[in-house]
Amino acid sequence: MSLIAHIEELRWTLIRCVCAVIICAIPAGIFWRRIFEFIAVWPLHLSETAPRIIYTAPAEAVILIFKIAITCGLLIASPFIFFQIWRFVAPGLYKKEKSVIVPVVIASTFCFLSGIVFCYYLLPIFLKFLTGFAAGHIDPFFRINEYFGFLIKMCLAFGLAFELPVITFVLSKMGVIDHRFMIRYFRYAIVLIFIAAAIVTPTIDMISQSLLAVPIIALYALSIIIAYFTSQKEKG
Repeated sequence: MSLIAHIEELRWTLIRCVCAVIICAIPAGIFWRRIFEFIAVWPLHLSETAPRIIYTAPAEAVILIFKIAITCGLLIASPFIFFQIWRFVAPGLYKKEKSVIVPVVIASTFCFLSGIVFCYYLLPIFLKFLTGFAAGHIDPFFRINEYFGFLIKMCLAFGLAFELPVITFVLSKMGVIDHRFMIRYFRYAIVLIFIAAAIVTPTIDMISQSLLAVPIIALYALSIIIAYFTSQKEKG
């Protein structure tokens, strides 16, 4: 396939993904109030001083509805998006590698959503920790767009981090990496993971960074095991 054909295929892949997100976003926009209660209000239930969620500009509420719709549309359409991504990559794979596309799509979707669910149940503890610093001295008021952006940023970070075992499996299947490679660079990976956690988390304390970094390190260790069994299977 020529370069122009690859670009054209990429364009149509992106168009299909965007259309899927928009279609899935429509019902989310209609029921945004219930979704807002579930996404934004529940994570604050452990906070000793319950923060008030406010907006300070006339258009912020409209922007919030748009963000909720697009975010939910992205989550609902994620199986289709992962399928389109692997479908675009498929022409460059061997026949044996193409046979694992459907299992990889299912695993990618499962891991991505598992990361989001894991983060969602971790958020109340995280927010309780953050709001407890000045409890009794400063009343917490969360601007809705900043707060919602924080929630999305954290959930996406965990969702993408949980893709590590799937990426490892694919790269091991292609012979790009193996378990020896991952063990050799384990120390460097830990440093990079903590740097990434420091960038993603809103505070610079080690506790909040560890809440994100420790699960990713555990996923890296799991990925080493996956790479080992994948390489062994390829040899067999």
